Amino acid sequence: MSDVVILKFGGSTFRTHAAYDVLAAGLEERLDREGRRLAVVVSAMQGETEQLRGRLHEVNEHPEDATSAGMLATADLVSAHLLATALHRRGRTATVLAGHQVGLVTNSSFLWARVIETDPGPLSRTLADHEVVVVPGGQAVDAQGRPTWLGKNSSDLSAIAVARAVGGTACEIHSDVDGIYTSDPHLVRGAHLLPRVSYNMAALMSLYGAKVLHRRAVQLALRHGIEIVLRYNRAPFSRGTTISREGDQMAAIVFNQRSVVLGYDSDHAADCAHGVFHAAGIDTVRLTEKPWVAVVGGYVDLEAVQRRQNLTPGAYVGVPVAEIRGSKVTTHIAESGEDALHLAQRLHDALDMPAAQAPRPHLAGV
Repeated sequence: MSDVVILKFGGSTFRTHAAYDVLAAGLEERLDREGRRLAVVVSAMQGETEQLRGRLHEVNEHPEDATSAGMLATADLVSAHLLATALHRRGRTATVLAGHQVGLVTNSSFLWARVIETDPGPLSRTLADHEVVVVPGGQAVDAQGRPTWLGKNSSDLSAIAVARAVGGTACEIHSDVDGIYTSDPHLVRGAHLLPRVSYNMAALMSLYGAKVLHRRAVQLALRHGIEIVLRYNRAPFSRGTTISREGDQMAAIVFNQRSVVLGYDSDHAADCAHGVFHAAGIDTVRLTEKPWVAVVGGYVDLEAVQRRQNLTPGAYVGVPVAEIRGSKVTTHIAESGEDALHLAQRLHDALDMPAAQAPRPHLAGV
């Protein structure tokens, strides 16, 4: 199945229901041009997952992880079926493989599950009979067949897992930015596109809060030699950054306004908290200057996690802003999300940009 094209489209692709037909038209054009089968991973429409989360928390302020996983994953499933029916309207053969059908088996960390087994059979058989197979992002099951979720923004991870299952050597990730920038281009003035980034650097940026790509997706791509091509999610699907084993030397400012730094009474307590979060699949960074732990990216019920693990709750310190220069990372702390944005802008303005990071024209889609 190495002739399959693996594509992922994030939630920002689907701002309205009409967007599904727009994407279906783009996929149809690619089918006609290349004659290759498509495995397409999609995220939920913008805001759908958070609406479900809000409804769940109205009923139970601290729902069980298994319940949350089963409910939140349905938003991506709806998106997958909407794209499939848009393709049917155009006369193309398309079907959906949901989490219990796609062949991905995870551990039982329901909300931050890790893939432990991949069965290529379901995808291979389905692609033999359909031009397009649509996969809802983030969905899988554990060994007992219970629904699990790969975490917030985990459609990237699903896409790389699909690429691995079909023997693909490349995976195209489409979002509302066409690549990795020196900072969030929606928030920081003067952010520059990085055309070539190594797996290790992309994973490092993701660990500290860069939203463009899921960290475990990068790690999985590295292990299996799958090149990641980042593209814009609208025609002509401009190509921005390629992630592979080679990349330019770089500097960047990375932050996520939902990230928080928690302070503990001792290094031992901070180490313990870091270990507990890590075991649960939650991205954290153990900051070494003080007994602090940065919990990256938000969408974590910190109170519930710490209560279940009998951890003394960490005290709020602020929002981390990472200054990355090559492999060196300096973490600055802002008092709030708004302060983090202003700090990021100041730090970015002070960066000495290597020549490789100078602004370049975007490449046309191919």
